[in-house]
Amino acid sequence: MKSRATIHRDFTISRIDDRLYSAFIEHMGRAIYTGIYEPDHPTANEHGFRKDVLELVRALKIPAIRYPGGNFVSAYKWEDGIGPKEDRPVRLDLAWRSKETNQVGINEFALWAEDAGIEMMLAVNLGTRGIEETRNFVEYCNFPSGSYWSDLRRSHGVEKPYGVRMWCLGNEMDGPWQTGQKTAREYGHLANEAAKAVKAFGKDIETIVCGSSNNEMPTYPEWERQVLEECYENVDYISLHNYYGNSSGDSLNFFAKAQETGRYIQAIGGTIDYVKAKKRAKNDIFICFDEWNVWYHNRAQDSKNWSEWDWPEAPALLEEDYNLEDALFIGGLLNEFIRRSDRVRIACIAQLVNIIAPIRAEKGGKAWATSIYFPYLFASLYGRGTALNVAVDCPLYDAEVASDVPYLDIAAVLAPDGRSLSVFAVNRHLKEAMEVDIALTGFGAARLIDHQMLGGNSAEARIANTSAEPGRIAPRAGGGLGVEDGALKGSLPPFSYHMIRLTLD
Repeated sequence: MKSRATIHRDFTISRIDDRLYSAFIEHMGRAIYTGIYEPDHPTANEHGFRKDVLELVRALKIPAIRYPGGNFVSAYKWEDGIGPKEDRPVRLDLAWRSKETNQVGINEFALWAEDAGIEMMLAVNLGTRGIEETRNFVEYCNFPSGSYWSDLRRSHGVEKPYGVRMWCLGNEMDGPWQTGQKTAREYGHLANEAAKAVKAFGKDIETIVCGSSNNEMPTYPEWERQVLEECYENVDYISLHNYYGNSSGDSLNFFAKAQETGRYIQAIGGTIDYVKAKKRAKNDIFICFDEWNVWYHNRAQDSKNWSEWDWPEAPALLEEDYNLEDALFIGGLLNEFIRRSDRVRIACIAQLVNIIAPIRAEKGGKAWATSIYFPYLFASLYGRGTALNVAVDCPLYDAEVASDVPYLDIAAVLAPDGRSLSVFAVNRHLKEAMEVDIALTGFGAARLIDHQMLGGNSAEARIANTSAEPGRIAPRAGGGLGVEDGALKGSLPPFSYHMIRLTLD
């Protein structure tokens, strides 16, 4: 197959917010306990956090992390996780039918986030709790001293406030599975009042209001409209969530779901514009896509397990073994976020460790990168700067979820200093190589400096990394590409993902 494309330096989409490459971690399964925190692990640091996991996390250069939930947050009392550990209560978590020991709370997590070099994005409970508990949490985290909650924090050994600037106002409040589910009007009003209380603590604070739990909810997108009509002037982002799978075994339809996500983002963008116009508002609201990932391999069995088990502590749950096909899909989804970066300012892979995650960790044992770690790594490291429009002419296919899906998926990012260009490409075809001729216009002389690839053989679609074989899927040097006559030319093998970097004059 042959394709042509053009990348022009002046045809820009948006300056990408670094937080597009953020993450999410929840008190769920083994994400916290035996994931990031395991005091008895051979690599544990003085705070009980696993250094082997920290090493994998640091390499990702994650800008921000959403915590502590998720469904967990809708019945969570943040006060349970502060003060002496021996005095903290064990609670029953209604969301995942398990015991929460509260040995990790806001202060422990803040230590981990600082060590990992990640900014915290905190979620508040608007399921079973409300404005008072929210403003107390913000005061505990952000106020310097001289008030009840700030002085209590200082008595717990934290002199300086955390200065948390991103606050999520609840989680998936439209979901019937949620503790404290609300109607759109009911939730929108509560979120508006909570946002006003949160923003009283500083002009730089940003609030994120809940959108639909996914684009298949019966109330979507009417939920977004009604919620925003209640709170538009006091929030900065509306959240989107979506999880993806390939239970049918149709790889091309699976890959096309990234394009379907583009329509989802476009629809919510239109809803934002409508409410802004209706309210004659001056402020802009952007999208925080704060839960996204592949989740289907063990989903049915996990649902059965947690409905039957007897409130275990840190049970194994949602521990997906990601394969090569999943990695290629994640590469395409990240490309869609780059192309939609004028709307999507924050996005959080869900989750970070063990729970549908790019990083896995055995209790007492090894930590390793899953297949999806690598496209996420490359996008985070080299996808910062300005998103460029890429005009692509290539063969198309039709799938159940979308029509006219390009076999060649490309996103391009110009570095902040303008001296390098990153191209992220996926050849979705299962059997045929893609001949590429990508015109580089307005850049001056360009030189290929790095080419990393995953895949190249659809027969390997279902292989995955494991603790015994952690390197089955890993990037390797690509070949067959070069710059010639002002264009990037060559061949991309079938069923493959590519990270290509060029220096520019």
